[in-house]
Amino acid sequence: MARRLKTKLERVAFQGEPGAFSHVAARQLLGDKIQPVPCQHFEEVFQLLARREVDAAVIPIENTLHGSVHENYDHLLRYNFWIVAETSVRIIHNLIALPGVAFRDIRRVYSHPVALSQCLRFFREHPQLERVPFYDTAGSVKMLVEKGLRDAAAIASEDAARLYGARILRRSIEDDRRNYTRFFLLRRRADAPPLPRSNRQGRVFKTSIVFTTRNVPGALFRALSVFALRDINLTKIESRPLRGKPWEYLFYLDFVGRLDEEPVRNALRHLQELSDFQRVLGCYPKG
Repeated sequence: MARRLKTKLERVAFQGEPGAFSHVAARQLLGDKIQPVPCQHFEEVFQLLARREVDAAVIPIENTLHGSVHENYDHLLRYNFWIVAETSVRIIHNLIALPGVAFRDIRRVYSHPVALSQCLRFFREHPQLERVPFYDTAGSVKMLVEKGLRDAAAIASEDAARLYGARILRRSIEDDRRNYTRFFLLRRRADAPPLPRSNRQGRVFKTSIVFTTRNVPGALFRALSVFALRDINLTKIESRPLRGKPWEYLFYLDFVGRLDEEPVRNALRHLQELSDFQRVLGCYPKG
């Protein structure tokens, strides 16, 4: 009788505790059969991937309300990983407490500062509640349960409430329902899968790059024109300070297209002539 081979679970690092929105994104990208590796800080996520202690990493890169996660743009440049996929998660903030705790019992609400700032209308309607910043949304639920706090609540995902055996008192208390966070799935460049040779399913691909321009008038205009001339659609541009060169900048760019398409190859070749530095960060199906 043949022995059934056990499939090794992929180890996936993300910032936050299990149940955090990054964990939700990891499951969207890779399915439920992963081994989550929670980290307290973003840099730890990148370090684990660099040391081969995990197989992949999931990082937030921008939020529709809060904007870009600048720290992770800096880490993308420093660690030289490959973006292999993206996804967006609808951010639904829930008020969560221990089982048996009523809303009238709540005096304090713990959560990540960004989550607290995205629920200001709720706090204006309930001025008796004290906002207490915590390092992570799901981590605040975990802390409530571990300490048995019956006069406090947390703001986090539905997954966090389920994982830690807590109860949702109020659902979807965020100010804006159009609250989404975009996440990248990262792998080491040597482990990244190759682009499919054909695109029979007609999937839309995106490419992410980073580059610097010469500090002369019109340099950025000329750099961006290499895409306009070839009708390549830009979907995101982000500037970050160039360390060691005050008032000069790195430009992170996302555009629609595959690396093996002729217009994209020509655009990147043209950009290389105009830039001091250029690196492709990834080419992946549009989320």
